[in-house]
Amino acid sequence: MKTSPIGVFDSGYGGLTVLKDLIKSMPEYDFLYLGDNARTPYGTRSFDVVYDYTLQAVKYLFAQGCPLVIIACNTASAKALRNIQMLDLPHLAPDNRVLGVIRPSVEKVSEITQNGHVGVLGTVGTVASESYPIELEKWSDGQVKSTVQEACPMWVPLVENNEIENVGADYFVQKNIEAILAKDKFIDTLILGCTHYPLLIDVIKKYVPENINILTQGAIVAEKLVDYLKRHPEMEKRLTKCSNLVYQTTESAVTFESKAALFMGSEVNAKTVHLW
Repeated sequence: MKTSPIGVFDSGYGGLTVLKDLIKSMPEYDFLYLGDNARTPYGTRSFDVVYDYTLQAVKYLFAQGCPLVIIACNTASAKALRNIQMLDLPHLAPDNRVLGVIRPSVEKVSEITQNGHVGVLGTVGTVASESYPIELEKWSDGQVKSTVQEACPMWVPLVENNEIENVGADYFVQKNIEAILAKDKFIDTLILGCTHYPLLIDVIKKYVPENINILTQGAIVAEKLVDYLKRHPEMEKRLTKCSNLVYQTTESAVTFESKAALFMGSEVNAKTVHLW
């Protein structure tokens, strides 16, 4: 039977934290996860390269029958999403949709911040793109008055090398959190602007004061997607609901399966595919 799954794309493994929350909130839907693990990380690459790679992935997912694609990657959302939506969708597949993780996070911030002081923890690429400050200013309806950022280059390697419970994780997490809090002592909302970071949440909570809200993207994206489909029944009707879950990677399927299991908390079966 032909399926029309929701496509979930990431440059590597981090998007699995988003997928996990999507499955939790929408268990009846079909999902196809694609990780471009052969070319990760995207954060150190130029805007043009990230755009090209992300567009290849979107085209591939459309060809697999996905009418809706979630770019579950902050770097790709920052560097490629807008161009794909504005320049490519109108002629590629005008009835399909591509959504990212930054705007849902921004909308959530405006709902919960009390004083408008926001901090963003992210990769070097996401922080350098200035996407969060720009989008917070654009979409927060004036709720956000100050945004400070801190790049955390060691956090992703800590997660992917399963070093979460070792002292190195505490050292780097504490260092980066103290740095961002020093930039603005009035922060009341902290965005984890990388989909790897939820796996460090227990360590993060050790060093973040209890009065500060910590936003993890998976739950936010899931909540916003459920709302989006309620508001767009024409898209909702196109999605199949057989609880199918497919994992694909541009790297070794065996390697992907072992690391993906850390994110999903269960065994994963994957297939290697080629985008180029």
